Amino acid sequence: MKQDIEKILYSQEALARRVAELGQQITKDYEGQNLLVVGILKGSNMFMSDLVRNIKLPLKLDFMVVSSYGNATESSGVVRIIKDLEQSIENCHILIVEDIIDSGLTLSYLKENLMTRKPKSVAICTLLDKPSRRKINVNVKYVGYEVPDEFIVGYGIDYAEYYRNLPYIGILSRSVYEK
Repeated sequence: MKQDIEKILYSQEALARRVAELGQQITKDYEGQNLLVVGILKGSNMFMSDLVRNIKLPLKLDFMVVSSYGNATESSGVVRIIKDLEQSIENCHILIVEDIIDSGLTLSYLKENLMTRKPKSVAICTLLDKPSRRKINVNVKYVGYEVPDEFIVGYGIDYAEYYRNLPYIGILSRSVYEK
């Protein structure tokens, strides 16, 4: 798989440092609050696991599966909730954890959907932000890194379900996805 990576953007060590910093900030911001961390599967899995270990608060976890990509490299714009939350979020502070945000379509839809369920607040934490691809403005409270308009993989982020297990974030070679 390494031969398919054009360039490593963030090493395993750099990711660990940044995730720890995000965890410290979230701990400070939500001290004394009722926090539910919602991971968007599958991409956020590795990031969320490391992030919650760095949040020094009592919290609950839940997961959603939301799709707008399938096996494509571009969002279809049609958001589908494949797996919904298993608990009520009424009167909870919700922190959505996402792997990467580019168009903003999925997160905008998801945030609107969750707001109808009467939480105290809904905030977004993403490992990677690609604002150059934004089609709709999304308020992201916590950002690990801003990334260039390249096809990114690793640390949970995939291309056609592959590359998630890379311990770093890298740029996927065009020769892989332009076949």
